[in-house]
Amino acid sequence: MKVYTTARTAFRALRRNPMRAMLTTLGIVIGVGAVIAMMEIGAGSSAALKKTIASMGANVLVIRPGTASSGGVSFGAGSTTTLTPEDSQAILRECPAISNATPMVRARVQVVYGNRNWVPNAIYGTTPAYLDVQDWNILAEGEPFTDRDVLNGNRVCILGKTLVREIFDGASPVGKEIRIKNIAFRVIGVLTPKGANMMGFDQDDVILAPWTTIKYRVTGASLSTSNQSTTTSSASVNTLSNLYPATQGGLYPEQSSVQQADNPMPVRFANIDQIMASAASSGEIPMAIEQVGAVLRERHRLRNGEPDDFNIRDMAELTKTLSTTTTLMTNLLLAVAMISLVVGGVGIMNIMLVSVTERTREIGLRMAVGARGRDILRQFLVEAVVLCLTGGAMGIILGHGGSLLVKLLLKWPVETSPAAIATAVLVSAGVGIIFGFYPAWKASRLDPIEALRYE
Repeated sequence: MKVYTTARTAFRALRRNPMRAMLTTLGIVIGVGAVIAMMEIGAGSSAALKKTIASMGANVLVIRPGTASSGGVSFGAGSTTTLTPEDSQAILRECPAISNATPMVRARVQVVYGNRNWVPNAIYGTTPAYLDVQDWNILAEGEPFTDRDVLNGNRVCILGKTLVREIFDGASPVGKEIRIKNIAFRVIGVLTPKGANMMGFDQDDVILAPWTTIKYRVTGASLSTSNQSTTTSSASVNTLSNLYPATQGGLYPEQSSVQQADNPMPVRFANIDQIMASAASSGEIPMAIEQVGAVLRERHRLRNGEPDDFNIRDMAELTKTLSTTTTLMTNLLLAVAMISLVVGGVGIMNIMLVSVTERTREIGLRMAVGARGRDILRQFLVEAVVLCLTGGAMGIILGHGGSLLVKLLLKWPVETSPAAIATAVLVSAGVGIIFGFYPAWKASRLDPIEALRYE
């Protein structure tokens, strides 16, 4: 009953001066509204920034074969044949922190269409999962190749925008055929442009095709003994000096290089250049590295104490940039929120002090008829909290409406944050208690006799 009576008395006191109460809450309304709008706009901008940095490979792990050496001479990273497509499937299946993984085979040869030719930065033999790993799911034209194309080794490919510009002069290449090392490939799609990466390499100067086709047809290796990216093109199919193979001893002549390229034989062991995997989030990258290492060591039968026969690289610099930018934006919003709410809290304290001065005789009368100091303290605290919560509710509506207006008019990314709304309610109540405590305490310490004499 005391709580109900105190709340009713506080509301009755606030209804005496509705205009003053409304002006008192104006500071909280503006402060909370600004905080909500800024947090929603900031959350949308942060989400857009995360998506942009993720598309640059912030969550990507690159797994490459280890280093081979002979006679004390090291041949460099990726010079051994230790990774297989089955490793990629095992990583995706057994690593919960990995959202996707794809095997890759690299090549760099000439591409010909009509009387035009071009040597792209890279020709990647991969699977459809590569587009998801690199956040390249939306194509400018056409459609991606499928897992069936990879299984069958179909001669299909997807081109980057640079190749479209250089060999097709900007015209649509979908449905047309290009020659990669004298092998005809049908273009089924065009990648959306990405521009240069952080290292300055053109990401659009690329061709994507099934890894089985690139490995067994373009590179001409059916049973590799070395890493695909380090093989030479000495056994080139595109030669005119071996049109008619010389007859060999025996009943049947050996296959020519052209026949071997056109009729690849299934192999017992197929190595790949690298595996690209994407972590579920930036925070799970260390866990993903640990899980991938454990899976590959088990599959490669490495004993305790033996060095890894693979290397795992992450985009630590991009991740650091992302976390730093997000932290800076969060701290900036918190600083602005504190300033706005402190200004509103000062307005609450000022008006409550004025109210205590105006109602000194009322306070003295209540004390004279039996009210205690804690009752007076509770009443004025309730008044301050009610003012702040009312202003907070109006500020939430104003801030959310303002962020939607910014989204409609300026086309800025906006993301509604329920946590920000809940925080605004709690902070409003906290401001009312903190800044209303001193006026309430001052009112509760008044001497009843002096208060009754106050004019």
